[in-house]
Amino acid sequence: MSFLNDFMYMSLLLVVAQFLRAKIKFLQKFFIPSSLLAGLMGLFLGPQFLNIIPWSGKIGSYAYMLVCVLFGGLFLGKKEKISPKKIFKQVGDSFCVNMAAEFICFGSALLIGGILVTILFPDVFPQISLLLPSGFCGGHGYASTIGTALNGLLGREDCVVIGQTFATMGLLVGIFLGVACINYGTRHGCTRFVKSAKSLPEDCLTGIVPPEKRVSMGAETINPMSMDPLAWHMALTLIATLVGYKFYDWYKQYLPDIELPVMCLTMLAGVLLQSLLNHTPFRDSVDEQVEGRIGSMVTDYLVGFGVASISITVVMEFAMPIVVLCVLGIITPLVFVFFIGRKLFHNFWFERSIFIFGWITGVVAIGVTLLRIVDPEGKSGTLKDYGYSYTIQSIVEVFIIAMTPGLAVSLGTTISGAILSAIGVALLLFCAKVFGVHHEKMSELRVGEAEILGE
Repeated sequence: MSFLNDFMYMSLLLVVAQFLRAKIKFLQKFFIPSSLLAGLMGLFLGPQFLNIIPWSGKIGSYAYMLVCVLFGGLFLGKKEKISPKKIFKQVGDSFCVNMAAEFICFGSALLIGGILVTILFPDVFPQISLLLPSGFCGGHGYASTIGTALNGLLGREDCVVIGQTFATMGLLVGIFLGVACINYGTRHGCTRFVKSAKSLPEDCLTGIVPPEKRVSMGAETINPMSMDPLAWHMALTLIATLVGYKFYDWYKQYLPDIELPVMCLTMLAGVLLQSLLNHTPFRDSVDEQVEGRIGSMVTDYLVGFGVASISITVVMEFAMPIVVLCVLGIITPLVFVFFIGRKLFHNFWFERSIFIFGWITGVVAIGVTLLRIVDPEGKSGTLKDYGYSYTIQSIVEVFIIAMTPGLAVSLGTTISGAILSAIGVALLLFCAKVFGVHHEKMSELRVGEAEILGE
């Protein structure tokens, strides 16, 4: 009943947040996600402040549980085989810069952040620097995953809370500073499709899609007379999650010192489940779009509970290290927008760079929001290229999430940060060597842009 109560209250907050988003201009102007607003309301209405909502005390564990469900369905419905050669040929520069951004976010945070924490705050554990990119680059899900791993490795109980704090700060930075970057870009002629940050359609601001613009959430691949199609897709997602959890329990009996994130195991279980389905009459009965909607739904609750469960006591205890690390977390994406992206992207450098800014400070959804401001019709090809390259990038991400906590504890933050940073720099140098470096002015058109703008 406590579990149900928590989800009922969070559902109420999500709906109230959506109503507020539809009515309040400030929330629309800065594209505040309803899930973030719901989480903030849950925090202030909970026991730590007004004590109106009687959270069960278990809500701090929900974010990690939900990210395991999210990753369980990540590859369900995907039929296309991954071809690294084909991906590299079509979106090589996008893949290199996107992948380098992730490595450098984690690497610079561990290397520079770890050194800063050690010098400025000698009483604070240096692995707190890993929680910066976990929250900024990975969002509340990765923050829960890596925070849980660090809790186990260091014998602590506060890493998840700190990670959720970084994730919440990252969302706010992504939104407010992202819009500021767009305003700067439009004034200096960096944007190709808009001249102002105020050109998004009304439904993007209010969240209410008019009837003439509504599209289907997915296909009914199972006849409702046999089983509800949504129940079918949800069941497959939870089966993958179950297999991941059970495998974790099984291998821990024999390898108690080895820590594999459950979210990685549920993702692999989802890949295995889809592979098995491909050899049955149900091979075409999993709709990727429906699975995507389930994942998005889970993410809304994940963010809501992640923010609502932040411990103010822990935040105040680590306030200064958090502030210092957040400054570093802001500098890195700004460098990617106005220097690295500008030099390495073959076309529409600002549109592609502002998307990276969004997802390495908040989540991919923030990147999409910022991109839609400057590229409302998707003509730059940014999302298409990202989606194409993400098939490989997602696999690399799993290894980053699984390996970095252990590396940060066993090797220390300096060495592990140097390794990750070196990989990121190597990707950028490789991109520069193969695809070239661009020296055009910010406002100057690049090859192919004029043709696309003229369509």
